[in-house]
Amino acid sequence: MRRRTTVGAVLAALVTTLVTGIMTIGATPADAAVGGSGPYPADYETSTGLPNHTIYRPQNLPTERLPLLVWGNGGCAASGTAQINFLREISSHGFLAIANGAPNGSGSTTSQMLTQSIDWAFAENSRSGSKYFGRIDTSRVAVAGFSCGGLEAYAVSADPRVTTTMIFSSGLLNDADDYQLRRLTKPIAYFIGGPSDIAYPNAMDDWGKLPAGLPAFMGNLNVGHGGTYDQVNGGEFARVAVLYLKWRLKGDTTAGAQFAGPDCGLCRSGQWQVQQKNLTLDGGTSSPSPSPSPSGSPSTGPGCTATYTVQDQWNGGFVAGVVVTAGSAAINGWRVTLTLPSGATIASAWNAVNTGTSGTVAFANVSYNGRIAAGQTAGFGFQGTGTGSGAIASCAAI
Repeated sequence: MRRRTTVGAVLAALVTTLVTGIMTIGATPADAAVGGSGPYPADYETSTGLPNHTIYRPQNLPTERLPLLVWGNGGCAASGTAQINFLREISSHGFLAIANGAPNGSGSTTSQMLTQSIDWAFAENSRSGSKYFGRIDTSRVAVAGFSCGGLEAYAVSADPRVTTTMIFSSGLLNDADDYQLRRLTKPIAYFIGGPSDIAYPNAMDDWGKLPAGLPAFMGNLNVGHGGTYDQVNGGEFARVAVLYLKWRLKGDTTAGAQFAGPDCGLCRSGQWQVQQKNLTLDGGTSSPSPSPSPSGSPSTGPGCTATYTVQDQWNGGFVAGVVVTAGSAAINGWRVTLTLPSGATIASAWNAVNTGTSGTVAFANVSYNGRIAAGQTAGFGFQGTGTGSGAIASCAAI
């Protein structure tokens, strides 16, 4: 049973304060480090196609595709620069990060704005003429948020396009909202400010109610509810957020070793109090920018190839992704045939429509990712039960 009466009232009051307070702090953060510390100096921009949002991206787009992070601000504040140091740091490591709210904006946000960010990124990745055309990895999407923004993240975590959820100093306010926990199927991570964090009791209550078998990480750093977002490069919260995103969205198992296993890096740090559920490093790669081998022979003419990768494997389940690459000519649609290992079944899929759940399964493109320019890519993913390694994929243009 949650201790909601007192905690909920205080958190609600804190949210009201944050709506005005965090925007002011975030508008001119102390000691801002221009560009972040990653290999791709980053800044933010806006788009007329996505009003009331702030888009953080590397100033020069790298050759590798950018996984996507959508972010809800503390206090549900409609200022996309409220956590500027934190988000710019993440983007500088090769991620596209989209925050709710215009730069230095005012007012409040809703969870629907996170969905709008995902919709826009997927559309831009498919739009010929966009600078993001073919440059976003739509098979790797994280939804995250701080405080009230964490509640927004919870609300859209069941979107089939989302591959992981990150909750920063937040927790559900009412037991009636526990259905949002029961519907979680993708890996989740909590980064909380320790016992002095007003959200701590609610976050720990959520932790105890997660579905059995769900891969989950809980880290507590004794910094209170305000976190480290306004420190240089977003401070310690940004450092661990980058590592988690490199693991979950880029398959970097060196980064993943900070979170998984009894001897994990954060376990030994002396700063973090760590709890883990169902975490393994299976199915990843030690390369920060994985380049898996295609499961089929590359096509030298019109058509497409499919590259299958197990992104995460745990006892009894896995998450896998497939990258579809067009051949020497553009294609207007694709169909991937995937032969699963014996005993493996598909529980849910995103960015594709599957026919069948076991044995030989067909995946067809959805409306926004069927057209692929010559040599460019689109992606989809799915969560399954059993073991994911050993699947065989082939692709045909339609």
